[in-house]
Amino acid sequence: MTATKGTQKSALNIVMGAMTFGEAGKEQARVHDLKDVEAILDVFQAHGHYEIDTARVYCGGTSEEYLGKISWQKRGLVMDTKLYPSAAAQVRMKRDGIAVITHAPEDLRTHLLASLKALNTNQIDMWYLHGPDRTTPYEVTLKAVNDLYKEGYFKRFGISNYMSWEVAEMVMICRANGYIQPTAYQGIYNAMHRSVEPELFPCLRKFGIAFYEFNPLGGGFFTGRYKSLENQVEPGSRFDPEKGQGRSYRQRYWKEPYFKALEAVEAVATKHNLTMAEIALRWVSHHSLMKREHGDAILIGASSVKHIEENLIDLEKGPLPEEVCQVLEEAWLSVKPYAAPYFH
Repeated sequence: MTATKGTQKSALNIVMGAMTFGEAGKEQARVHDLKDVEAILDVFQAHGHYEIDTARVYCGGTSEEYLGKISWQKRGLVMDTKLYPSAAAQVRMKRDGIAVITHAPEDLRTHLLASLKALNTNQIDMWYLHGPDRTTPYEVTLKAVNDLYKEGYFKRFGISNYMSWEVAEMVMICRANGYIQPTAYQGIYNAMHRSVEPELFPCLRKFGIAFYEFNPLGGGFFTGRYKSLENQVEPGSRFDPEKGQGRSYRQRYWKEPYFKALEAVEAVATKHNLTMAEIALRWVSHHSLMKREHGDAILIGASSVKHIEENLIDLEKGPLPEEVCQVLEEAWLSVKPYAAPYFH
């Protein structure tokens, strides 16, 4: 089918994060019916958006498989996927039943081809190295990436979760050897997690690399759903301590200073009749370091049509009141000493 294309009204390009699409029972999967996936994408495209982001690791590989079943090419969508190297975290990955993957040439080829097969395509728009594999020299990895690019499997090359100095090193290796250079960096960034600003953003601007932001709502933390360290969470949710993802999110946000900062933001939200989610999304759109002219983009996920519609409408609104921005600034300064690194 060909979805109805709307006019993009957001300040930045919006990318659909497909981490929640996948087979029931798989970690991260929240949308299990293909009809629901298509309904969410219908709303996404009606707002003028077209880019989808997934990864080999999402929902045990079933996120890519679900997308491969919905004729995304006929819809006029473009597809990005990523390969996360579990080599640097072998103990945890083995415990969670995930195969050990490196960024060595043979693994890159094997898993890229597996992604293409799952997505039911011969080529995607962008392929990311989802995080650093420091067990394989970057010279070796980047040559292999370039070989795969020359074979026509992807149009753009992206990187994610690297330190700023690693980004610079990778660009220099690519330039010295005439390899395809990364043109997008996917990283964590929101009103109360700004660790990317001091070093990574200047690095990306110097080398002409767009920033694709994930976690604008802190995995739901900045929606006002959670109030204290004692809050019970829904099994399988982003903050479920029994899941690998939940443990990661708790290390990032589940801290007393973050809950105190949220209280201040909630107070100013009530005063201005704004939702917490709206504040978070409008801050990223209008008050962050991201700019459309640099190709920057916001990744948002969805577990329902209602969820995606609300977020897309909020992303089409204008800048926040000055008082709200000031409270967010104070909130960030209060949690900054406790902020997790932006890199893996």
